[in-house]
Amino acid sequence: MTRIAILGAGSWGTALSVVLSRARKPHEISLWARNAELAETLQRQRENTVYLKGVRLLDGIRATHDMAKAIASAQIVIGAMPSVHARAVYAQALPSITKEMVFVSATKGLEPETHLRMSLVLAQVLAKAGAAEPSRRIAVLSGPSFAAEAARGEPTAVVLAGQEPSLSALLQEELSGPSFRLYTNDDVLGVELAGAMKNVIAIAAGACRGLGLGSNPLAALITRGLAEMMRLAAALGARPETLSGLAGLGDLVLTCTGALSRNRHVGMELGKGRRLLEVLAEMRMVAEGVDTAAPLLALAREHGIKMPIAEQVDAILHRGQSPKDAIREIMDRPLKRE
Repeated sequence: MTRIAILGAGSWGTALSVVLSRARKPHEISLWARNAELAETLQRQRENTVYLKGVRLLDGIRATHDMAKAIASAQIVIGAMPSVHARAVYAQALPSITKEMVFVSATKGLEPETHLRMSLVLAQVLAKAGAAEPSRRIAVLSGPSFAAEAARGEPTAVVLAGQEPSLSALLQEELSGPSFRLYTNDDVLGVELAGAMKNVIAIAAGACRGLGLGSNPLAALITRGLAEMMRLAAALGARPETLSGLAGLGDLVLTCTGALSRNRHVGMELGKGRRLLEVLAEMRMVAEGVDTAAPLLALAREHGIKMPIAEQVDAILHRGQSPKDAIREIMDRPLKRE
């Protein structure tokens, strides 16, 4: 029986523990929570009433706040923490990591200070332990996947990307289940960038909704947002078809239109005229696009790529721009070919 450790007991980490407990292959699963009280509640009540209410944890899932216990003897370690905490969590796990362990990053975002993708953050941490070619032990999981729907057993298709084909194939077999379909991909860069960028575009989509705008602007926003994503991804070396697939277009459509999208919710509330700090104070879960907008723009500027929608989202979030003025700025840009 394969032992899996999931680091992060938010909505996605909890959902993954439930989804993987139903996988075709049997697993013993540890779910690590940063908050000791949450870990104790999960273990005792068998439900995450804070982040994923109404979904029962199966008996094969063990919740714990003890990192060493969580990853002891684990063959697969899955990171499902917010991007802002990823480096610290992986560093905490480092003393218990062995050379046999393989890793799956399920976090969609960029590290704010370094602009690094999550697999690169993890590789840097592993390198400190003297790991040779750490990237070959890492895969990333992304794609259109609301936690609540996946945990309820609704059909969900996602992408597993890794540099090492044999690792991707092994993980595909281990993690797939009756309602959880994994496609493999070797474009780690494209999959991770797409997962980070779509959250920023979703804030803009939510702002349109909050302003009371209809379907025309939303369709334009999704399409032109995808164009921005593809420009930056191509400049960094990703494959265009990755952005047209589940990790790109699929996740973008879901996050821009789905009622369960946290990033869309933030945008909607901002579109209604509320302040960012007020909106975030009411949310228990993280909207990754809020912390990703600035490092995403910094990355784009480093490579000379224009991202007008992302620029306006950053202006709304961090420079006091009103959503209505942001849309006007986008519409008033010089006319050009598609």
